[in-house]
Amino acid sequence: MQHHLARRVTAIGLTAVFALGALAVLERTLPVQAEEIGAVNPHLDGPIPRQLSAYNLFLDPATQMPNEGVVPYDLISPLFSDYTEKHRFIWMPPGTSAQYHESEAFDFPVGTIIIKTFSFLHDIRDPSKGERLIETRLLIRKENEWAGLPYRWNDDATEATLALAGGRTEAVWTHYDGEERRVNYIIPNFNQCKGCHRIGDEMQPIGPKARHLNWDYDYAHGTENQLAYWTAVGYLEGAPAPEAAPRTAQWDDPHSGTLDERARAYLDINCMHCHNPKGPANTSGLDLSFDQTDPFKVGVWKPPIAAGRGSGGFRYDIVPGKPEESILLFRMESTEPGVMMPELPRLMVHDEGVALIREWIAEMEDPRQAAR
Repeated sequence: MQHHLARRVTAIGLTAVFALGALAVLERTLPVQAEEIGAVNPHLDGPIPRQLSAYNLFLDPATQMPNEGVVPYDLISPLFSDYTEKHRFIWMPPGTSAQYHESEAFDFPVGTIIIKTFSFLHDIRDPSKGERLIETRLLIRKENEWAGLPYRWNDDATEATLALAGGRTEAVWTHYDGEERRVNYIIPNFNQCKGCHRIGDEMQPIGPKARHLNWDYDYAHGTENQLAYWTAVGYLEGAPAPEAAPRTAQWDDPHSGTLDERARAYLDINCMHCHNPKGPANTSGLDLSFDQTDPFKVGVWKPPIAAGRGSGGFRYDIVPGKPEESILLFRMESTEPGVMMPELPRLMVHDEGVALIREWIAEMEDPRQAAR
């Protein structure tokens, strides 16, 4: 829960005050004005910009202050990426809206830019000590497809440069226990972006779905439900009232749902983009979607389709009451290529996430016994 709270503090800080009309409130404090930067440009035609600044997304890149119309948002449960912080934003062309979908990603208009900046806090316990920006990934809705583009930040966070080949960079921070941690962080290449975001034959967003967005965000004018806010500013059409929309639990908050709901929320955001009937890992038969109700498809007493190193010599994905015999947990605890899951975007074991899934399996009721 500590990491999630730190992420929220970062996300609801200065970035939140620049959503749409709130820009004028703090215009005297900005290093530049919106008119100096110019309007956001999605660059739908022509060559891919080499510099992130060409899109005009930020008024102040170092502090992630977004340009006018670039709306910050957050997910109830975020994807784990080696303890990075994430700044999320979305922009849509004026006069356009996304169309609501209850379970899938919204249908976004051509020209939409989904922005996600990855950073490392200097001290994960105290966001006020600052951060180091690593990369910003863009998902841009072209005429017939989504394009995923990674941009790597320079040392002083004044500019990010296109990194289609990906790359690595060493990151160092103070962890929850006060000890120094470091990782050789991976910036994914162009094809790796496609690997995680492929649904069927198409590239699709992962995070902006009703169940991940249906909670409050601290905007400049006050706290408001994100689905309601997107609707109010014209970025979303067809959404029901928030109480009628789906919502996952917050994986690291015991007050947000049951152990089962929190574990399923964690697996949904970290694993479901591959492990679903249309995802890259659909041949595994494992479906970790939040709304999947068949225990066997979730992995309970399910043998792996292909045995090998990835199985660790175990027979089933999940053995109720026995996390130490479950392939799912074995792969989450591994950092060995070809064994660890998820394959991307991590090199480290997520200790807190592993603890949650271990507890979930340990306390899981055997459906075979319940049926007797």
